[in-house]
Amino acid sequence: MADRMGARDAIAALTTEFEELTSGTGAPDSAGDGPLSWAGYADSRARATARTGEDESVVHGLASLGGRRCVLVSFEFGFLGGSLGQRTGDRLVAAYEAARRRGLPLVSLIATGGSRMQEGMVALTQLQRVARASARLRAAGPAQLAVLRDPTTGGGWATLGAGADVILALPGAQVGFAGSRVRPPDADPHAYTAEGQLAAGQIDAVVPPEELPQTVAHWLRALHAPDSPAAPAPVPDALSATGLPVTGWDAVRQARSAARPRAEAYLDSYFDHRLPLVGDRCGGTDPGLLCGFGRREGRSIAYVAQCGTATLPAGYRTAARVIRLAGRLGVPVLTLIDTPGAANDAAAERAGAGAAIADAFTALAEAPVPVTTLVIGEGGSGGALALAAPENTHVTRDSYFSVIAPELAAAILKRAPDEVRATADQLRLRPQDLVELGFARAVVGPPRE
Repeated sequence: MADRMGARDAIAALTTEFEELTSGTGAPDSAGDGPLSWAGYADSRARATARTGEDESVVHGLASLGGRRCVLVSFEFGFLGGSLGQRTGDRLVAAYEAARRRGLPLVSLIATGGSRMQEGMVALTQLQRVARASARLRAAGPAQLAVLRDPTTGGGWATLGAGADVILALPGAQVGFAGSRVRPPDADPHAYTAEGQLAAGQIDAVVPPEELPQTVAHWLRALHAPDSPAAPAPVPDALSATGLPVTGWDAVRQARSAARPRAEAYLDSYFDHRLPLVGDRCGGTDPGLLCGFGRREGRSIAYVAQCGTATLPAGYRTAARVIRLAGRLGVPVLTLIDTPGAANDAAAERAGAGAAIADAFTALAEAPVPVTTLVIGEGGSGGALALAAPENTHVTRDSYFSVIAPELAAAILKRAPDEVRATADQLRLRPQDLVELGFARAVVGPPRE
């Protein structure tokens, strides 16, 4: 189990620049035994206040992390298990509204056991209020970042936590909709941990406590909306000095070469610093697709990069999530194309391959920010095209793009295996062909000396 700290200790571990705000409300539960007249509730609150020094389960205010201002919310688990009651809802709504009015991101340090039983449905409906306030902030633009402490369960996880744009968690934190006392007796305990949720694509990173201040500061800089309309992300230099292929089959062989530079090398060369976003929030991850936000020469750029494998439905959903977040924040997008195609096995079909690819096409088509694409390897049919920017795609010399793989084209046309190379020529898939056909703007070479 992760170490538990109070709301103010959690804030102090993150920043020394914090100015508390008050909600300015006096909710009905502040008097007597609350809206249900639950016997002993007033005494429970009084004991919680004496123990923690807090009069409610959340503290909120203005903070500065790494030079970026934000609205910060921190839960006090020692106050009735960090549960959400009406006054908690008042404070959370006030925090979201403060972020919306000031145009600031919202950072939540969550530690909660869920809704407060002593307030019944009055407590439960606070989730609707929080969801509405979150939606208003999202519509206004600023980012929402959640840090999951131990535990993060129930409605707090299902609203502030899982509803955030970027979700970080402390090692060993209990994270799940069902708390330990209400989950099935035969449940796998790993599924309810931060590490299990990361593996399932529900959160973006597990961050050690000593790294959390720097990580959150990096994210606030990366998610900062530019003051002017975003300029397109610069086209990366090619990392290979190989020459243009002579034949179509030469292009295929060069793109499939194990020695060719891959996406990770391109991202490392392109960015000064990058922060990953992981998972489709539907229980899936794709290790063959790298997504996130990076910093390059003082500006933020979102990235989606295929790594040479067949892209899974979870990969397309993750890509769509990143592209939409970048669009909302006004941050340009860079995509790197390198896939033999979309995964098309039975598991991929059951996971909704068609719908996931369609959503990626839609996210890119609707992007309100410029998207830059570089094809760095294989461009395999629609599975690659779904992440390629119309009218702003570039190609390297060791890449190709084709409506279908030459081997499959030959098989469909009932040609002999020795006709695959001729079929590759007919498909006009070489980088120079792609420029002539108007699909690509340019063949990109290595940086000049």
